[in-house]
Amino acid sequence: MAKYSRKASAKVERAMKKRKAGTLKSGGSGETVKSRKQAIAIGLSEARAEGKKVPKKKTAKKGVKKAAKKKVPKKAKKTAKKTTVRKSKTKSSAKKSSKT
Repeated sequence: MAKYSRKASAKVERAMKKRKAGTLKSGGSGETVKSRKQAIAIGLSEARAEGKKVPKKKTAKKGVKKAAKKKVPKKAKKTAKKTTVRKSKTKSSAKKSSKT
């Protein structure tokens, strides 16, 4: 069974020909596409938008995301707690001095 439909490969082929002619524009900035990989990506995304048979986009692995989250320093969280405690102490001391 093929991964890509014939219509999807036709979209990629059309994007490649447009790139070769210098008329393929990028969607975001509107600049001329010169990269072969970018032209393929444009063709595949157009095929996906039309509902053709194309595999899902590859995403980052879950393990990589978890490792990035663990790198957050714990000290930053502790300092945030200390500042809230200090604020509450200054408020209570101000209340005591105003009462007397």
